[in-house]
Amino acid sequence: MAVASDETTRICNHCDRAIPSSNIDLHYAHCSRNLEKCKVCGDMVPKKHAEEHFLNTHAPVTCSLCSETMEREILPIHKGENCPQRIVTCEFCEFPLPAIDLAEHQEVCGNRTELCHLCNRYIRLRERYNHESRCNGIPEDHVGSSRNVRPVEREQGARRRQPPEYSRKRLLFTIAIAGIAVLLGSLFFQKTMETGPVV
Repeated sequence: MAVASDETTRICNHCDRAIPSSNIDLHYAHCSRNLEKCKVCGDMVPKKHAEEHFLNTHAPVTCSLCSETMEREILPIHKGENCPQRIVTCEFCEFPLPAIDLAEHQEVCGNRTELCHLCNRYIRLRERYNHESRCNGIPEDHVGSSRNVRPVEREQGARRRQPPEYSRKRLLFTIAIAGIAVLLGSLFFQKTMETGPVV
């Protein structure tokens, strides 16, 4: 059963809270002795924890990526969106790199070309999405491209060049020469160690 209270309240001069008039003196003595108002956020904090409250809530912090100093509540936004050293991914090659280097990297990376298998033209990566939306699949022989596509490339697609094949004899000869050089070097080193260091 709730008892209706007609008791009036008064505002504490220290914490600005409404306190029943009958308890205001006792409250004020306790409040002013044990609590203090944070100068930054206005919260009432126990005096013995005031410094800890400031350090954990309001003290400037340093970004671990770029060493910039800022308020603690801004740090997560800074690291996720504004930090020049945050890791971002190139939209063309998906290579992770610092945000400060992204524009320069994408300038070069976006100029690389790939063969469009629909029209057999080499298209810059930065233009690929626009090209794919309007490419009708008909080879455009009358329009010049940055590189003439040879018929062999049309059949094989955009495969990379393979390194030249070396003959087995040439490979064995190279290994034999390297082995002899190592053997002579170790014999020479052993000989110099037996006679003493050369000064």
